[in-house]
Amino acid sequence: MLNFSSDIRYLKGVGEKRAKTLYNLGIDTVGALLRYYPRNYEDFSKQKNISDCNFEEKVCIKAKIVSPVIENYIKKNMTIYKFNIFDGTGYVNISIFNNKYLANKLHLGSEYLFLGKITGTLRMPQMSSPVIKEVGGNSIEPIYPATALMSSNSISKLMKTALTCELPEDPIPESIREKYGLCDLLYAINNIHFPKTNEALERAKKRLVFEELFVLQLSLTLLKGKKRNETANKIQNNCVNDFLSLLPYELTNAQKSAINDCLKDMQSGYSMNRLIEGDVGSGKTAVATALMYVCAKNNLQSALMAPTEVLATQHFENISSTLDGTDIKICLLTGSVTQKNKSIIKEKIMSGDYDIIIGTHAILTDDTVFKNLGLVITDEQHRFGVKQRGNLSSKGNHPHTLVMSATPIPRTLGLIIYGDLDISMINEYPKGRQDIATYLVDSSYRNRVLAYVKKHLDEGRQGYIVCPLVEENEEFDLKSANEYFEELSTGYFADYKLGLLHGKMKPKEKDRVMKAFSSGELNLLISTTVIEVGIDVPNSAIMVIENAERFGLSALHQLRGRIGRGKYKSTCILISDSKSEATKRRLNIIVNNKDGFKIADEDLSLRGPGDFLGNRQHGLPDLRIADIFSSSETLKLCGQAADELLASDPKLKLPENLQLRKEIINIYKKLNEN
Repeated sequence: MLNFSSDIRYLKGVGEKRAKTLYNLGIDTVGALLRYYPRNYEDFSKQKNISDCNFEEKVCIKAKIVSPVIENYIKKNMTIYKFNIFDGTGYVNISIFNNKYLANKLHLGSEYLFLGKITGTLRMPQMSSPVIKEVGGNSIEPIYPATALMSSNSISKLMKTALTCELPEDPIPESIREKYGLCDLLYAINNIHFPKTNEALERAKKRLVFEELFVLQLSLTLLKGKKRNETANKIQNNCVNDFLSLLPYELTNAQKSAINDCLKDMQSGYSMNRLIEGDVGSGKTAVATALMYVCAKNNLQSALMAPTEVLATQHFENISSTLDGTDIKICLLTGSVTQKNKSIIKEKIMSGDYDIIIGTHAILTDDTVFKNLGLVITDEQHRFGVKQRGNLSSKGNHPHTLVMSATPIPRTLGLIIYGDLDISMINEYPKGRQDIATYLVDSSYRNRVLAYVKKHLDEGRQGYIVCPLVEENEEFDLKSANEYFEELSTGYFADYKLGLLHGKMKPKEKDRVMKAFSSGELNLLISTTVIEVGIDVPNSAIMVIENAERFGLSALHQLRGRIGRGKYKSTCILISDSKSEATKRRLNIIVNNKDGFKIADEDLSLRGPGDFLGNRQHGLPDLRIADIFSSSETLKLCGQAADELLASDPKLKLPENLQLRKEIINIYKKLNEN
């Protein structure tokens, strides 16, 4: 008998050809098929008399076919089948388009269920392309995510066969199920696919959402515990006050609190695993610099990895400036460093001549060897996978790990993404940080907007114009960076120095443009979202974002954070011609909000976690049924249940927890694949 782990190609009705289609859907085993949940349901359980129906209402009618099914050829590739139904209270005319197979199955005088929208007139109500079902059987039918090669009905038939296979032991122990009011796995799997009632469907959903979040919470809690290793990199000399005396300004209370959190971890004798999450411009780099200073004074090396060469270079320059006059030696290691210089730098890293190493992925190469790596910092953590973070940490003997993100993540989502880390929040701005006035206009204001940009440039300020595309695209009527640069540099801004920056440029060219902009050689930078992260030019005071509707709220907030970093009043102008009221409401969230965390909450609620996280660089497995935003209360319960279970069985060795242990091993495998 087949079971959960059996290859899907051995399931009756599959075979080699269909198996390939299922593999492409991520379904390789019987268990994966049974965990392929419906995206929606057709509910035939609530039926209405025809006389009680309202126009434009989607209803289910139980009625007999009272006229022959008439075939009408309308035009090439278009055939309509029409007939009348009667339920004792009224008639409805039914139309079916291009479905001869269904039409041939319908019989005059037989009774069926018809699910669809009522249209037409009082004299003759109509229903076009209804879902038609024979009376009897399940009254709630699943609708599966389908493809051109695999329809929802085909998946449904295979699912019925799969439900006859042997299920594994329930991964959730009986004690947890009883405490949290959860049904068992067999009931849940049967009723998520073919629920007997709406109540049964809700019970199944509740159980499967809980299971998914519970297993993930347990996995991340155990992962956090695994990372809590004893380390020889214990900070003995807490000389942070010496660092603070180097600064020409005072840190905020939030920055000081974050430093204290980290130093407490680093003095504990166990390796730190902490996230510092702070809004744009909240001063995370100063916190990281303080920790690297302390490590250097304790004869430990620090490595800071940034996602782009521009950001790595900026960190190098800022940190070098802060620590100027000390005996701490700093180097920059990126892809554009010549091979000869790389070799020299790596020799000095290995001999311990450098205390602080700043770079991109280049510091992950096998031939980059550290003498005494005590602290690993990754900036913009969400742009690195879990595995990459681990690769850098493996270059030392249980070094302390700090990850930083300026991308605000809502608390509920943060519990999952950063579940293996302790979290410190920097939720206040340094003194002198400018508020940024933000406006939303349509393209009819473009000339006035450009004149306003010119006014800032004439006052000696610099600015950005951000476009959604690098090049023109015939499919979209959108501003492209290349096109806009040519248009403005030869037209409206011909007397000014403009720069072009986008992701398709080579690193050296990007670096050249950014250096020119940072030094003030360029007045205006035409760019794509490559400037979204970390670029710091205090003289920039104006930003225009074209086709603003094409960007997520968090991306817009990140872009806006590139201005207002100096002493000058700053303005961000969003240009959008979208007529959608929903889009206007979304963009006005940016206009009316300055707090990145509030914006992130709105963004998550509007877009959902999949879109919010973009290309899923965070390395976590997909959630198949749970929704982070709507399941926040369940997430809290799962955290509570996970803590309770691990208190009684820390390594999940008890017999009732062995199936749960298997599930967690699968999660670990997925984490390591990313």
